[in-house]
Amino acid sequence: MLALSLNPALDAGSLAEEYAACGRVRIRSLLGESGVRALHAGLVRRDDWRQMFIGDAGVVELDPEQRLAMTDESAAALDTEIHRRASLGFQYRYEGLRIPPPDEPATGDILADFASFMASGELLAFVETVIGHPAIAFGEGMATAYASGDFLTCHDDAVRGRDRLAAFVLGMTPQWRPEWGGLLLFHADDDDRAEALVPRFNTLDLFSVPQRHSVSYVAPSAPGRRLALTGWLRPCAHSST
Repeated sequence: MLALSLNPALDAGSLAEEYAACGRVRIRSLLGESGVRALHAGLVRRDDWRQMFIGDAGVVELDPEQRLAMTDESAAALDTEIHRRASLGFQYRYEGLRIPPPDEPATGDILADFASFMASGELLAFVETVIGHPAIAFGEGMATAYASGDFLTCHDDAVRGRDRLAAFVLGMTPQWRPEWGGLLLFHADDDDRAEALVPRFNTLDLFSVPQRHSVSYVAPSAPGRRLALTGWLRPCAHSST
């Protein structure tokens, strides 16, 4: 089981002031070094990533076998359709692994270990202080891997019935340059400008919901994938799904 721990040097009070002022905060060095390195290594070793995007009937998840079975022509046609939909509205393309609910039986899966840690008293007490809500719970989430050409168009994370208080993105990419894309963009209301956050390792971006944001296209020059653990926090009264 992963031995994850919260960095004891973090100042929850000052982070809470920043969050209250603008509805988001970047928290560097969130986790202890040995645990986060083991978490990263476990993500890199995974070979069951599923490509995710929106199709005619909703969310589509292609497993590795399905993707390998596609011809070059069918893969190119799929990309064309994904980008056509992106030009019209909400769309995304990336690889993902769903994080199991923290109340599921232990399986030895690193994502299950992460879910258990997210639900722990230590981390939740810290996050409750930062976002200024007295009783929160880990709701749902996934590991994401953005490779060349992957993206996420603008949205605000508000979904009816999910009651999301805040969203988080825990960066798991050791080295990344701004020109490689994959930037977390927070959009101004008039879309005249956006604040860009570059992926950083062991850095938690925490922001209130709703808040308009996107992830920019990953450039072909990127030497690897943009890895992150993402999810949402809810009031304790709401169970995980």
